[in-house]
Amino acid sequence: MQQQDVEGGPGPSAGDPLSGDPRLAAYFGAALPAVARFHALLAAEGVLRGLIGPREVGRLWERHVLNSAALVPYLPTSGRLIDVGTGAGLPGVVLAAMLPEVEVVLLEPMERRVDWLTEVVERLALPNAVVRRGRAEDAHGVLTARAVTARAVAPMDRLARWTLPLLEVGGVLVTLKGRQAAEEIESARHVLRKLGAGPAEIHQAGTIDGVEPTTVVRVERVALRGR
Repeated sequence: MQQQDVEGGPGPSAGDPLSGDPRLAAYFGAALPAVARFHALLAAEGVLRGLIGPREVGRLWERHVLNSAALVPYLPTSGRLIDVGTGAGLPGVVLAAMLPEVEVVLLEPMERRVDWLTEVVERLALPNAVVRRGRAEDAHGVLTARAVTARAVAPMDRLARWTLPLLEVGGVLVTLKGRQAAEEIESARHVLRKLGAGPAEIHQAGTIDGVEPTTVVRVERVALRGR
């Protein structure tokens, strides 16, 4: 794999040990050029623009990009997806690159992050990505989707209140969680049931060999209202 600049594709970047790894091409397939450009943009500008901490630059592939990509097997391959609190574009930009038939709404309340996301979508030429400024609650009754994603946004009880009203019946909330996923789900059980959610599933989602699996929680909205 050849090294290219920020606007190009994969290549060694910012000391990230996975940059240039041929396994990335096998894993991302046709999405790799856009995903690699996104990685390069984050590595070049992320710290300066307050999107990531300095220590994250050397581990963007493992901790952020592949972590985001781990959601893909649990998501629909068409329709609308809303990534709430998308921040730097994680996981939303990665998902837009990997799911070209899905309309990905990058929902973010902070203006400077919205500016960044707008630039990223233009520079990566992602026609299926839409940047929208606002909070999840602002979109209630305005947007509906087949899927909602979130990464490091809020504990499960609050996240459910913010996101489940955005889902159509049969839609799914798919979120990245840590070791406390089961405890969060138990604490949110009443809220989930009240908002029409079915049983929450916890998955250990792998990506490439040698990268620690990611904890993914998937919840389907089975009814508009619960009991």
